[in-house]
Amino acid sequence: MSESIVTLKKGEGRTIKAGGAWIYDNEIDTIMGHFKNGDVVEIHDFDGYKMGRGFINQNSKIRIRMLTRNPEQEITEDFLRMRVKNAWEYRKTVMHEGDLNCCRVIFGEADWLSGLVVDKYADVLVVECLALGMDRFKEKIVSLLKDILLQDGIKIRGVYERSDAPVRKKEGLEPHKGFIGDEFDTDVEISENGIKYTVDVVNGQKTGFFLDQKYNRLAMQQIVAGLVGGSGALGTKRNPERNIKVLDCFTHMGTFALNMGLAGAADVTGLDISEFAVSQATKNAEINGLSDRVKFRAANVLDELPKLYDEGEQYDILVLDPPAFTKSREATKNAIKGYREINMKGLKLVKDGGYFATCSCSHFMTQELFTEVIGQAAKAVHKRLRQIEFRTQGPDHPILWASDESYYLKFYIFQVCEEK
Repeated sequence: MSESIVTLKKGEGRTIKAGGAWIYDNEIDTIMGHFKNGDVVEIHDFDGYKMGRGFINQNSKIRIRMLTRNPEQEITEDFLRMRVKNAWEYRKTVMHEGDLNCCRVIFGEADWLSGLVVDKYADVLVVECLALGMDRFKEKIVSLLKDILLQDGIKIRGVYERSDAPVRKKEGLEPHKGFIGDEFDTDVEISENGIKYTVDVVNGQKTGFFLDQKYNRLAMQQIVAGLVGGSGALGTKRNPERNIKVLDCFTHMGTFALNMGLAGAADVTGLDISEFAVSQATKNAEINGLSDRVKFRAANVLDELPKLYDEGEQYDILVLDPPAFTKSREATKNAIKGYREINMKGLKLVKDGGYFATCSCSHFMTQELFTEVIGQAAKAVHKRLRQIEFRTQGPDHPILWASDESYYLKFYIFQVCEEK
């Protein structure tokens, strides 16, 4: 067992007592014993009550990342195997079988493996490790995960690490990317919601693809299918007389656009500032035989939306899926202005009776705050919103209560009406 004991100040540790995973530097009273950053230590409350074990890092304001609530639990290979197996069994339970082709297998704190993300793209794993202590365990965890997947007949042909986020520097780690094990072809074919994609796990954003919007994309596919009188990917006869016009903003790899094109939208445009993203999206449209109805072009969305409005463009469906406008609590005030502005510009382009999807992927933009901002935007441009759904990230990205960072994606679908 660890010979180092971390004792909290009186009245601190409220987050972990509620079920969270982090202890900050200003919550700690004393540290007894010898340790190196990244070692596993025992955590005590101010009165000596044993609270569990986690790894320590004095480079980070997140001083302790909890691994177990059992203070007697050794962090062994068997312990790690249990954590990894539980994570995979959970995905098998909450996801449709076909959706396991591509999904998040390990989601950090929400799977009690703080700082570690593992995404599965067909027969490839992509690893992101953002914590010093977990960095020591990552290769063992990958090996255990490959063995567990093989028991279900899934053979992993390669593993790539995308720990290249600048936030690693806050842990005293340098950004890193590269193969874990043998090299392999890193262009990976996946299938999601009936659509095929080529994912570049080396150069794509984050781990190569945004898996968290899987079922939100399907929800938009179903709305288009309803508008055209069919069921999209289910193959029901479409109504060719409904010429549905769609704008997908911040399209990345064309995901929302392709889902709506597959469902029968006749005129779909995807916008993204990245030329690389546009080229990938265009290839994905070709792969799926949708190039005739789904087009992409590079543009700064904030500048392009007013131009489209001035040109008299109007859309049956508009989707806003912007990058996080804030990655810190201090920047939230400016982010509010950004979200209000982009939603105002988007809403002005939606036809009366049309549909509008908008989201935020920042956990600092709470559901309550995001809701308020959308309401302000609608009021400013004299639109009435009829809420259809509020959604969040897919179940392979579970939300751990008391761990606020695990709840980040907020996704609204509205029907837009003129004020009359």
